[in-house]
Amino acid sequence: MVEDSYVIILVTVPSRDVGAEIARSLINNKLAACVNIIDGLRSIYYWEGRVEEDNEALLIIKSRRDKLNELIRSIRERHPYKVPEIIALPIIGGLDEYLRWIDETLNRS
Repeated sequence: MVEDSYVIILVTVPSRDVGAEIARSLINNKLAACVNIIDGLRSIYYWEGRVEEDNEALLIIKSRRDKLNELIRSIRERHPYKVPEIIALPIIGGLDEYLRWIDETLNRS
């Protein structure tokens, strides 16, 4: 297994419901093997000249690098933010069985 072929994608969303909709779409379209939704996040950020504070949820998406461009397009189509946070991080290692499971899940027809 090439270790840099797996990625974790972090995406903030305005609510758990929006996150669940995006997550289901990614899973159903074989763009992600698993999506965790962490609710109750408080984000403080600079946007359009001022400091903003919002309650959000965080999606932790497990996928592969070869799915990333299509995954980003899919999120952008469903995400209500003008500029959504979509950050991909390489998975540099992990349990071989889990990484194989990602492959098996994304390769199912």
